[in-house]
Amino acid sequence: MGKLSMTVGQAIVKFLDNQYVSLDGKEEKFVDGIFTIFGHGIVCGLGQALDEDPHGLKVYQGRNEQGMAHVAAGFAKQNNRRRIIACASSIGPGAANMVTAVADATANNVPLLVFTGDTFATRQPDPVLQQIEQFHDASITTSDAFRPVSRYWDRVHRPEQLMTALLNAMRVLTDPEKAGGVCITLPQDVQGETFAFPDYFFKKRVHRIVRTVPDELELNEAIQLIQSKKKPLVIVGGGARYSEAGEEIIKFCETFNIPLAETQSGKSVIPSSHPLNLGGVGVTGNSAANSIASEADLVIGVGTRLTDFTTGSKELFRNPDVDFVLINVSRYHAEKLDALPVVADAKAGIMAIASDLVKANYKSAYTTQIEVAKKGWEKEMDFLTSTSYGEGYESLIKAKEAGIEEEFIKATGGSITQTAAIGIIRKHIEEDAIVVGASGSLPGDLQRMWTTDVKDSYHMEYGYSCMGYEIAATLGAKLAEPDRACYAMVGDGSFMMLHSELATALQENKKITILLFDNCGFGCINNLQMGNGIGSLATMFRYRDEETKKQNGNLIVTDFAMIGRGYGMTTYTARTAEELIHALNEAKNTDNSVLIDIKVLPKSMTDGYDSWWHVGIGDSQTNDKIKEAYENRMRHLDKARMY
Repeated sequence: MGKLSMTVGQAIVKFLDNQYVSLDGKEEKFVDGIFTIFGHGIVCGLGQALDEDPHGLKVYQGRNEQGMAHVAAGFAKQNNRRRIIACASSIGPGAANMVTAVADATANNVPLLVFTGDTFATRQPDPVLQQIEQFHDASITTSDAFRPVSRYWDRVHRPEQLMTALLNAMRVLTDPEKAGGVCITLPQDVQGETFAFPDYFFKKRVHRIVRTVPDELELNEAIQLIQSKKKPLVIVGGGARYSEAGEEIIKFCETFNIPLAETQSGKSVIPSSHPLNLGGVGVTGNSAANSIASEADLVIGVGTRLTDFTTGSKELFRNPDVDFVLINVSRYHAEKLDALPVVADAKAGIMAIASDLVKANYKSAYTTQIEVAKKGWEKEMDFLTSTSYGEGYESLIKAKEAGIEEEFIKATGGSITQTAAIGIIRKHIEEDAIVVGASGSLPGDLQRMWTTDVKDSYHMEYGYSCMGYEIAATLGAKLAEPDRACYAMVGDGSFMMLHSELATALQENKKITILLFDNCGFGCINNLQMGNGIGSLATMFRYRDEETKKQNGNLIVTDFAMIGRGYGMTTYTARTAEELIHALNEAKNTDNSVLIDIKVLPKSMTDGYDSWWHVGIGDSQTNDKIKEAYENRMRHLDKARMY
């Protein structure tokens, strides 16, 4: 055994540069590079090693620590969790900025490795710049805030500890069940300490991603249950995407005549045009999927966590005889809704079930129900993509009655509905384009309306629904697949919250296109509050009225195209369908990053389709609208499953 004498910072770089993953015999380098905003506590330790030592890691410059970590998460997700970019920050606000991004990655089971600079292990200069002093515990620093949002957390007090810390980090990051945020915090003096590391620590390591196969007893129970059911429904989740189980799910559904529906993470696993694909299901699902789901006597979940949006807060599956079979690498998720669990890789699990069902000559009892449901939704889609303002939208009619529609048109000149804009975009961008979203009303519209036959072209973060993810993750997707067009679907509120990595996209010469839907407010939440009888409070972007002292003055209109031009982007403003079509066609023919500022009418998004979302509205003794919303909540809750 040899020894290699180097600093902790140098050891981190050398170790990361030698990590690989393997799935089905295909080997790939795991760590592409490191994103960083150098500050004190990281620049003189890890930063020195990145600058001084030869290595194969790319160093990316971020603009906001949360933003750069979202880029890394988007990169990992688009690579189906088989490549990552690590992130490194300074000790105080730089570290704290990444907490949200780590939480986002953990909620979505996306591998994200962050290194936070920290105070001195010796405590000699305490308190250092940016240090938070806790009177009751001198060991607590900003980095401890990562503990509740990380899958794995460690602090390297001594050089020797780095080895187990990094090996544990790789164990978690490459585990399909446990993947999520990993935080290793590095006291700044320890980063610069020299230690004689054993040479075997730096050998090439291949972390094998193993396809877990089902237990025979669990498999047999699932087979027996499926055989007893007439109207099963498959729900395709993110685990199916990461397992690359699309073809096997198609064969399964075709063989047994079983319809399938998609979660946000599962969309683009199966071609939208497939006759058995009903589309999005749940609170943000469409009428086809939700109507079939409400009558299904069996739900077969493939790699889904069954969040409240997928299950309609556990009220969507209304057949009194409904049961659940859940295929998941995680037993925690596989046993939700009192299901029969099949703890297995999505691809391996669905193949094993199919093999036994073929022997049993099983077929569902569906006849024309699937086709009828799909045709009904196709008719609705025609309406949604062709309608002009003032037609058909219940919420938009209310907006018109309140004067919002006329006010918005007068203030912005915008006259296009959000759903019509989505239809235009789908028609005029590249067939294999990657669309990225996360928050607001757009995820609902997109899960219902977006169609694609190209694998992994729909990139939605909806486990944490994190405002600010969209633009950064679009850059991450572009870094992952540089030959594909990448579009961020982002609302005006989310754009204002975080768009700093536009500068990084320009710096890296990676073209991304921002499709910015401006409705002068947090439109989704405005709908939620007003739909439950609450007034429009602090959700529309309005000036404060001097007489009433409330935020009910004129609409605040922002020129987002000008902001994009300030960064150096090519920009357009689209107020009509014709202007949007022109901008999209022009955008495809430029090599520069593009921002299209789309002025869409407030309250012109999709809604409903026989689903319910449980929110904590309380009873009211004075507001009849709130009282009505509360009573509606209790009626639905009475019909919903409790676990």
